[in-house]
Amino acid sequence: MNRDELIGVIALAFFLTFLLGWVLRWAYGGLNKINSSNMGEIDDLANRLYEMEQAKDNAETQLQEREWELTNRISQAEAELAAAMEGLGAARREVEELRGED
Repeated sequence: MNRDELIGVIALAFFLTFLLGWVLRWAYGGLNKINSSNMGEIDDLANRLYEMEQAKDNAETQLQEREWELTNRISQAEAELAAAMEGLGAARREVEELRGED
């Protein structure tokens, strides 16, 4: 292989490498192209996600309020039950005292 043939082979290799790179870049650009309709979909999805996060936050707030309300009701019911039990115990003692006097 003489000098001219070597230069031709190297030039051909460089050209094929350049051509392969250009074709791959073209294919990559075509596959990853984001057009305006895709951007519209992405914006729509982002807006829907934001709305869903707000709805989740509102639901969590309502849940906490409801939980606090129910806990408060339970505490009140327990207090009323304890007062009723004390009154019932006092009434039983009074009845026993009255029975004992007879």
